[in-house]
Amino acid sequence: MIRVEDVHMHFGGIRAVDGASLEIAKGSITGLIGPNGAGKTTLFNVIAGAYTPTSGRVWLDGEDITGLPPHELFHRGLLRTFQIAHEFATLTVRENLMMVPAEQKGESLWSAFFHRRAIAEQESEVRAKAEEVIDFLQLSQVADEFAGNLSGGQKKLLELGRTMMVDAKIVFLDEVGAGVNRTLLRTISDAIRRLNQERGYTFCMIEHDMDFIGGLCDPVIVMAEGAVLAQGTVAEMLANELVIEAYLGRGMKNRPVRAKAGS
Repeated sequence: MIRVEDVHMHFGGIRAVDGASLEIAKGSITGLIGPNGAGKTTLFNVIAGAYTPTSGRVWLDGEDITGLPPHELFHRGLLRTFQIAHEFATLTVRENLMMVPAEQKGESLWSAFFHRRAIAEQESEVRAKAEEVIDFLQLSQVADEFAGNLSGGQKKLLELGRTMMVDAKIVFLDEVGAGVNRTLLRTISDAIRRLNQERGYTFCMIEHDMDFIGGLCDPVIVMAEGAVLAQGTVAEMLANELVIEAYLGRGMKNRPVRAKAGS
């Protein structure tokens, strides 16, 4: 679904991404790991249109999307979340979800005066979709709570929920598990797995929690110094000497890790 070809992203003399090439298969949950400064989030920003790469190309379903802005990629079904959740703090959870679908009739001043019935009908459909998402993510108890009052884990669930309000093809998750307690982390993990298996979502996720990655992702791609270092299963990466030296530390070599269900 995604193909990255020899992408470079330079900021002056800093080579944040330095010749990265990778592929993300349709229907997969792909993990992207590596030490801090490896270029993972910068690569996400290039793929998601926040940055135009210094050189290299990005392809979505065989279409060159290099440099397209985020709002155009949104309409093509490419979405991302952020390590620090970007909720509308003074809107409720339900309202945050209802904000997502593009080109709503109520956004037009003309429609607000002359197409009120159509606006009401569309709003009813969007609300019903939001209620479905709230139920799916087990957020019913906070549906009417201001998003700014949610816990860190609940905000991550809300970000995931916003990707469900449109027809997403692929979702890039930037440390969705960071700072989340184990109970909510299981809820997030279950939601990602269900979206993948039941609704055909493709995911690529940056994460440092190896148990979380190991329970969800196959394959796992390792980045170091702006380029792809290795790719394989979590077990293979934990046994890879190059990965151990670049990222995990030698004490991690024989650490057991929970394998992805079915692998």
